[in-house]
Amino acid sequence: MVPTTSTAATACTTPYSATQVYTGGTSASYNGHNWNAKWWTQGEAPSTGGSGVWADQGACGGGGSSPSPSSSSPTSPSPSPTLQDCNLPYWVAGTQYTTGTTVKYAPNGKFYIATHDNPGYDPTVSTWYWSPTTCTTTGTPSPSPSASSSTTPNPGGFVVSEAQFNQMFPGRNSFYTYSGLVAALKAYPAFANTGSDTVKKQEAAAFLANINHETGGLVYVVEQNTANYPHYCDTTQPYGCPAGQAAYYGRGPIQLSWNFNYKAAGDALGIDLLNNPNLVQTDASVAWQTGIWYWMTQNGPGTMTAHNAMVNGKGFGETIRSINGSLECNGGNPAQVQSRVNAYTSFASILGVPTGSNLSC
Repeated sequence: MVPTTSTAATACTTPYSATQVYTGGTSASYNGHNWNAKWWTQGEAPSTGGSGVWADQGACGGGGSSPSPSSSSPTSPSPSPTLQDCNLPYWVAGTQYTTGTTVKYAPNGKFYIATHDNPGYDPTVSTWYWSPTTCTTTGTPSPSPSASSSTTPNPGGFVVSEAQFNQMFPGRNSFYTYSGLVAALKAYPAFANTGSDTVKKQEAAAFLANINHETGGLVYVVEQNTANYPHYCDTTQPYGCPAGQAAYYGRGPIQLSWNFNYKAAGDALGIDLLNNPNLVQTDASVAWQTGIWYWMTQNGPGTMTAHNAMVNGKGFGETIRSINGSLECNGGNPAQVQSRVNAYTSFASILGVPTGSNLSC
């Protein structure tokens, strides 16, 4: 959320649209106030009630209307007609950008101008920090500082290229698409996008190593032991198991299971997974989102999220604890731990980064 630092009413950002998808960190104006979405939402008008998805940023000038084309509002600049040329750098996730910086966004080929200083937020997601702009002449954008002259930046700025992903999972199930993974990143922009380039790649390697272990190398989409299926319905929950007692078995890269986890993940992502758990095994982007949701928000049997373990230097071993706790850690199953560590070591090597310390739990 962006705090208000002035007693004067700030300019209204882009008006809320019931048809637009808003993800965490995006903004809209409504009824004379600016609002920030805390997580994915669509068709839910900003208010302090409801699901609590919207955070009120205070009153704004213009009553929720877009600033006029001549407005000098920093939150919605008009397309710049004075750009020198189109030989602009590509946007790179995690790079510090100052207000007024213009970049080209590789996935869609469009130009964006920074309306506020930001640490490399995605221009198509963090619209409070970026606005679309235009270029007056033709040309080829220069490569980003971190990209070689012969390569195009990875989609969405993800630190793992499709070639590296395929190298990590040569026998993967076709369901687990790279495009589905990249599409899911927008749900949690901080994933593999926090800290130094090394830390970003270490987190990506750690996540992929753990889901490699959970799915047999991204081979299994659903839990193989069907005898377990009826066990994942916690009938003490007030919402019960509307999709059926045996409907909440492990699915997707993190093998999401239990009715309460499907509900929590669905609520966070804005998808009704409690009533439609099969989406996790039929929609690749949804499947990947559930894996990243758990990684970013759930402590599991550990004391912190796996994301925090990697970005705060606790090490890969702590991510294992967050996923399987005493079932594997503290001598519970050292062979399983070593399997995860081996995959992490291999993936870190593919990405060209050291593993760091505290590999085991």
